[in-house]
Amino acid sequence: MAQVQQPDAHRSEDNQASQDVRGSMQTSTAKANVLTRIVDTKAAHIAALKLRFPEDSLTPKISDRSLFAALKAPKAGYILECKKASPSKGLIRKDFDVEAIASIYTQYAAGISVLTDEQFFQGDMDYIPKVRAKVSQPILCKDFFVDEYQIKLAAHQGADAILLMLSVLDDERYQQLANEAAKYQLDVLTEVSNEEELKRAIVLNAPIIGINNRNLRDLSTDLATTEALAPHIGSDRVVISESGIYTNEQVRRLSPLVDGFLVGSSIMAEDDIDLACRKLIFGHNKVCGLTRHEDIQAAATAGAVYAGLIFAEKSPRALTKDAAKQLVQQYLAANLPAIEFVGVCVNSTPEFMVSIAQECGLAALQLHGSETELEIAELSQLLQQAGLKTQIWKAVSVDAQSSELDAMPRGVQRYLFDSKNDAGFGGTGQAFDWQLPIAHKAEAMLAGGLNADNAARANAQGFYGLDFNSGLETAPGIKSAEKIQAAFSQLRL
Repeated sequence: MAQVQQPDAHRSEDNQASQDVRGSMQTSTAKANVLTRIVDTKAAHIAALKLRFPEDSLTPKISDRSLFAALKAPKAGYILECKKASPSKGLIRKDFDVEAIASIYTQYAAGISVLTDEQFFQGDMDYIPKVRAKVSQPILCKDFFVDEYQIKLAAHQGADAILLMLSVLDDERYQQLANEAAKYQLDVLTEVSNEEELKRAIVLNAPIIGINNRNLRDLSTDLATTEALAPHIGSDRVVISESGIYTNEQVRRLSPLVDGFLVGSSIMAEDDIDLACRKLIFGHNKVCGLTRHEDIQAAATAGAVYAGLIFAEKSPRALTKDAAKQLVQQYLAANLPAIEFVGVCVNSTPEFMVSIAQECGLAALQLHGSETELEIAELSQLLQQAGLKTQIWKAVSVDAQSSELDAMPRGVQRYLFDSKNDAGFGGTGQAFDWQLPIAHKAEAMLAGGLNADNAARANAQGFYGLDFNSGLETAPGIKSAEKIQAAFSQLRL
């Protein structure tokens, strides 16, 4: 049996490690900052780890999952992070079930990052084998690596990659730790945060370069850091943008410059992790005109955030209130991925719309008729009186031939631009000119003639989200799971 090593036996080497770390840090003139405080705890943290995991008992594993290869695959996109807390935000996720989180991430991620720093991030080395048992993706052990022992331990626990920060390490120490990682075929994510560190990473021949948009000295974030540094990195490297990535709009902004994103806090802070992943990766997109349980499931599984239920009697996709309520209840009872239901109405009475919002648990009411500002205000008041947080969306018709826009009434939370037709509701399969100068585009939905063939081009127009309907059908109201999947695969950058 391996002897448990006492702290005194390592006091001199741990003190030396602490001195090496402080000596190699590339710090500003500030007396104390977050990065310094974190790194100064590492010697004590390593000593504590050696009590739990004695070095002579470690059996480091040779990694058989390549983070570099995973990130080089087409549309790989994301290293998703298991993060309970951070210095900038404190406790992020109280209900932190790392295995449940990993089971969701495996559907979306190219790699999975696991925070193991205990004092500042409430991480744990034991999270790594738990995550590994749930996923097939490579696992990044995310910590402040300053000692070879940490790398051996990461490999022992089943990590496939580690993080080395050039804000913490000088070139010599970086190379020593990178060589240690190579013994176990661990990939290295080399983190840089400024031009000087990037130059060093390139000279050090770092295959995976992570650009940290966060200033670790004052915790501010600026996506312009990625925009400034990424163009200087060759195509033979993998480039990852880290920190400050919260929205699909930001992903679209940076995706031409990088191979992927490392995202943790923005997802961990959301109640529903699966829904948060879809919003980040695909955007706020809707599949409308749903009439069947299996089509709702196909939409959510493919990446949709919203499911549209049509209550306009003249629509071939119309549902009665009772049918819609039954459909929603059936879906919720099945414990499937969450989706937000939107009710589509054409000149319905405010009382009817409040009743369907209440009974169907609608996230939004989408008005497709000639509703006036006064009627919208009345509806808003009734929703508030009923204690509902249901949003009001207003469809604005655009003539596909003349490119004229209908009026845009005030008092709504979101606009939806759709092709005009005589019936007054969508599902025509016609698109209008997307190059029109449209106000509020970044907060508006785009509808009309969307399908797998034009989804990528529509996604590049800068709208808040896309609203699919007839382009994903085999018949009115009958969606095709294959067409849904094909369309959403075009939205993943």
